[in-house]
Amino acid sequence: MNPSQPDQTLQSWQERQEYAELMQPLLGKLYRNQGVEILVYGRSLLNVSTINIIKAHRLIRRHEGQKIRLRESFPFLQALAEMKLSPARIDLGKLAYAYIHGNKADGLSVEDYLRRELADVVDKDDSIAPQDVVLYGFGRIGRLLARLMIERNGSNNKMRLRAIVVRGGRDGDLEKRASLLRRDSVHGQFNGSITVDHENSAIKANGTSIQVIYSNGPDQVDYTQYGINDALVIDNTGIWKDEEGLGLHLKSKGVKKVLLTAPSKGDIKNIVYGVNHDDITADDAIVSAASCTTNAITPVLKAIYDEYGIKNGHVETVHSYTNDQNLIDNYHKADRRGRSAPLNMVITSTGAAKAVAKALPAMKGKLTGNAIRVPTPNVSMAILNLNLEKATDRDAMNEYLRKVALHSELEGQIDYTASTEMVSTDLVGSRYAGVVDSQATIVDEDRAVLYVWYDNEFGYSCQVMKVAEKMAGHEMPMLPKAKA
Repeated sequence: MNPSQPDQTLQSWQERQEYAELMQPLLGKLYRNQGVEILVYGRSLLNVSTINIIKAHRLIRRHEGQKIRLRESFPFLQALAEMKLSPARIDLGKLAYAYIHGNKADGLSVEDYLRRELADVVDKDDSIAPQDVVLYGFGRIGRLLARLMIERNGSNNKMRLRAIVVRGGRDGDLEKRASLLRRDSVHGQFNGSITVDHENSAIKANGTSIQVIYSNGPDQVDYTQYGINDALVIDNTGIWKDEEGLGLHLKSKGVKKVLLTAPSKGDIKNIVYGVNHDDITADDAIVSAASCTTNAITPVLKAIYDEYGIKNGHVETVHSYTNDQNLIDNYHKADRRGRSAPLNMVITSTGAAKAVAKALPAMKGKLTGNAIRVPTPNVSMAILNLNLEKATDRDAMNEYLRKVALHSELEGQIDYTASTEMVSTDLVGSRYAGVVDSQATIVDEDRAVLYVWYDNEFGYSCQVMKVAEKMAGHEMPMLPKAKA
């Protein structure tokens, strides 16, 4: 071993740390002042540590076979920080890689190259008005949605969490709500500061004052008395699922639109962001973000359908237990769900296979589905057993899905892993709707079996937020644009 190797390794690491530290204030400045979120190959750098900045850059070599050093990407970030930009999500890694290794420079300086690639947002004014958001219910999904909105605090934050609505009001309620937001057994500690404001019945989190409102029904709140107007109410209770029930929210003063975090009943649109989000119109007052499983499988099914066609198939969901199940054996109106969730695998039904057709009509009548609840608290897996219209092989399908995950309009929904050691806990906190496990892919000509992981709490919450942004007219462009 070369005696100088340890010193060189340490020096290289220190250099990366130094550049990551230089990046942090620029990343914060871009988001706070201009609403620009920086990513590296799909990984957001908003509010992350220096180590996570370094790890995000490692993705480039993993996917492209060639590295981009932090000292190479830093000039691109410096140039972005000096530009006038309208709100956008900008992938620093893809821009730097295309310039350095992808023959996209065309003799241009870094600044001129960025101006060309980001022409849609360069020297453009921010025309997006802030949106008041109310969380109706504050369970697992509600608290994760709160975290997602709070992490984007700042003058350019467009989705502003103004209130949560819950039943109760007993002594100590505020402290317990704040504690559940502060500490999470699965997702860890809240990244920031949380205090309770008893005088105003509010929870303060990282500079956001969240009004806590107690109510016994969706139509019994006057939000305007709290300065909340034209609000988007995100109903995460799961109690009301049809137009009549969810329409009660619209009877409360200060409410303009309602988003359901569950599959809807009736004619309400079920939206899987990335697949059919363009179906949302300005006139839609009530929309559903479908289920976590539907969000996980529909983007992958769309990708497979577009390239290979799908004759039919079966979806088997291996799903973490949920709050609907019992901790110990007890009465439950549904079959088997009364048995102890932490001790049993429980066969149950799922409507996800049929629900896919609401977002992807081409799949109508083509899928069957079932589910097995298993003794884990979070992260699930969908096994897609598909009969294809066109034959292929394992390597070709995996390479296609890898490219879809990196360079398509579904890049925000589908992630891809080639790890041979991936297990469910590794996916806690994944912001993708689903993660294709390429090592488990099976293909035999026109038959394929795909394994798709998903954080059924956090990944789904990220999808819900994207639907909420679309309903509010807050869609930010993802740049550089995905390849056709």
